[in-house]
Amino acid sequence: MSFQDIIGQELPKSMLQHALRKGAVSHAYLFHGPAGSGQLQMAMAFAKALFCERLSDDACGECLECRKVEHGNHPDLHIIAPDGNSIKIDQVRELQRSFSYRSESKHPKVYIIQQADLLTTQAANSLLKFLEEPQLPTVGILLTDNGQAVLPTLHSRTQHVPFSALNPHLMQQILTGEGYSASLVRCAVHIASGLETSREILQQNWFAEIRNVMLQLVKESLSRGSSSVILAQQKVFKAGLGEHLDILFHLFHLQFKDMLHFQYGRHDSIVFIDQLEMISKLAITRSTEQWVSYMDLAAECRRKLRFHVNGQLCVEQLMIGLSPS
Repeated sequence: MSFQDIIGQELPKSMLQHALRKGAVSHAYLFHGPAGSGQLQMAMAFAKALFCERLSDDACGECLECRKVEHGNHPDLHIIAPDGNSIKIDQVRELQRSFSYRSESKHPKVYIIQQADLLTTQAANSLLKFLEEPQLPTVGILLTDNGQAVLPTLHSRTQHVPFSALNPHLMQQILTGEGYSASLVRCAVHIASGLETSREILQQNWFAEIRNVMLQLVKESLSRGSSSVILAQQKVFKAGLGEHLDILFHLFHLQFKDMLHFQYGRHDSIVFIDQLEMISKLAITRSTEQWVSYMDLAAECRRKLRFHVNGQLCVEQLMIGLSPS
């Protein structure tokens, strides 16, 4: 993985390569942006570029240092991930111990902390001292999907590198070129923020199934309504799809948005373009305000899931909310 291999994210690439060329690499960075936007891939490319023996602003992928990173056995690169639901102080202390030994090479040591917003207060305070007073030349890269959740003390002592969601049309072009189903790709790229996450979704057997279930539930709830709760119970929970409710609600949201796109003649923006005939029939049965309220309802169900509200209750709430009055 090098900077050249990363699609999109031109601003982060430009910032990091400029620092490499100018010899102005910061002691600590905070990569922040939506989940799946390629922060870890960028961090690995940056680490390789810092170690690379041949290039000054990228990784050649061929020298011994680059190959060590690729094989996951570079002694001066450490990656920390949450242990359970948090990153604990013992993990940071272990990092500090391993970084107390001098590197045999001229390059700095590098550590990457995934989901830095999950650092416990103790771990974050311990890391703070390490950020401010490293015993040896080090570069820290903190990754987070939720920059606001990172402690202000870490915020103020790191250089911020913002990431954005990759353009869905670009991802769609690449993924359909790789042979994935066009109709599934069109949904996945509007759910995920990057190529890797989109691929992961597309490789799951349940994704096509949950998409079909959502379409069935839309038709059922908007027409008859009364049996949609029972259908949801059978098709979602008894079929073992209850673990993927966040994506189910996201698909509902996209479907209702498609109804608005149809009403306003924006056919190019329709995600479920293979369902255009069905959309054309349903879109005119509700007002713009009603479709917007349905979008809000789907979004509200997603929010409730994050606060651990019972998933079955959320689905029932949505089905009842869509039923004809």
